[in-house]
Amino acid sequence: MSLDKQFHGDLAGTSKGQMVMSSSPSVNGSAGYVAIETVTGTLHGRNGTFYLQHSGTMTRGVGELTITVIPDSGTDELAGLQGKMTIIIADGKHSYEFEYEL
Repeated sequence: MSLDKQFHGDLAGTSKGQMVMSSSPSVNGSAGYVAIETVTGTLHGRNGTFYLQHSGTMTRGVGELTITVIPDSGTDELAGLQGKMTIIIADGKHSYEFEYEL
């Protein structure tokens, strides 16, 4: 599955990525996915790109998700970026919290 996102706020930019997922053939609500996406934009006025790595599992409807900045993937003014992202889903809309260090 292809990812195509836009970010607005402290992180302003776009991302493109690829996701692979699989679900349990015998237990409803159990699945897993992995994804890599390239983010291009501005983070607090600093321009560059970086990669995010996703790893998610769902166990009988209970989800666990980790999204991290791939180490040393930041370019230009985002070189040295470290961090993790949390997806918040409310009323069918996605928003993000991004904890990071430069």
